Amino acid sequence: MKVVAGVDLGGTAINYTIINAEERFLIEGLCEYPALSKQGPDVCLSQIEDGLKIAVEKAGVSLDDVVAVGLDTPGPASSSGVLSARGSTNFVHPDWAGFDIRENLEVRLLRPVTYLNDGNAGALWGHFAIFGARSRATSISAVIGTGLGGGVIVDGNVVKGRMGFGGELGHVLIPYQSIAGTEGLKPQCNCGRTGDLESLCSLTAITKTLLPYFLSRHPGHELAKLDVNEAAKLVRGMAAKGDSLCCDIFRVQARALGLFFDEMVNTFDPDALIIGGGALETGVDFQRWFIAETRAGMPGQREEQAAIPIHVMPNGDTAGARGAAIEALKFARRADRV
Repeated sequence: MKVVAGVDLGGTAINYTIINAEERFLIEGLCEYPALSKQGPDVCLSQIEDGLKIAVEKAGVSLDDVVAVGLDTPGPASSSGVLSARGSTNFVHPDWAGFDIRENLEVRLLRPVTYLNDGNAGALWGHFAIFGARSRATSISAVIGTGLGGGVIVDGNVVKGRMGFGGELGHVLIPYQSIAGTEGLKPQCNCGRTGDLESLCSLTAITKTLLPYFLSRHPGHELAKLDVNEAAKLVRGMAAKGDSLCCDIFRVQARALGLFFDEMVNTFDPDALIIGGGALETGVDFQRWFIAETRAGMPGQREEQAAIPIHVMPNGDTAGARGAAIEALKFARRADRV
């Protein structure tokens, strides 16, 4: 059996999956192994290799069956997998600076390796879950977590860009001043911009901006008694239970996402919009409410545009590995390896 592997390298864990030529995943749920990325490239790549041996055994195949490997990591990195010379949160060891992680992993594993950043990999998985790996459809995915990730899939392929910054959706500026109930709000992103999507639609945005803003209007709220970092982590759960202040926070996030999607609809005319991440790891009722609020934030759409579906991304915890595997499967097909 010929298969490809997906490897999602995070800060503390590596997640694996295996997919066969019939697009069937042979591992259900998480298959994790310690990452040790902060100990430098040699240790980390050795960990990836060791974990892959465990993953293929769990999938019921052999290492010789793996014809290609898809890798995804957090950025910043080039579209070919060369990490930034300035490093990142996950790649703090000095030997990572300017390191070509894709090429070096390919040498170690003795098989082709494809590369995506983690946001694009998650977006590719969401696209695959709706349309399949052979689709020529177009989709836009926004993944709401500590920051705002995601990606753009056009004609079934990831838009990586010249330097690998394609799909940096969190830093797209939106007309946030049009969101009702945010008078005087000045959302600052960690990247230095004011009013990009991540500055309003992320856990960081809740902590830095939205929660302090709404608590200033409701100083007697129970969250005002807590440290803001701890309080921010409770907002999603309380919103899902109907707390009015927390619902207001998520309404702002949904309306901001609606403004962003409106820009993307008028740029790409996509077949689907996809929302993922911790913000929607809740019950179905809250998901439906959030999607409805997102659509309400998409102003003045044509009748044809209003019919574009908005989906919740499935299998969020394994999205990166699955998307990386799909990218490798596309390569393997082009190279007649499967």
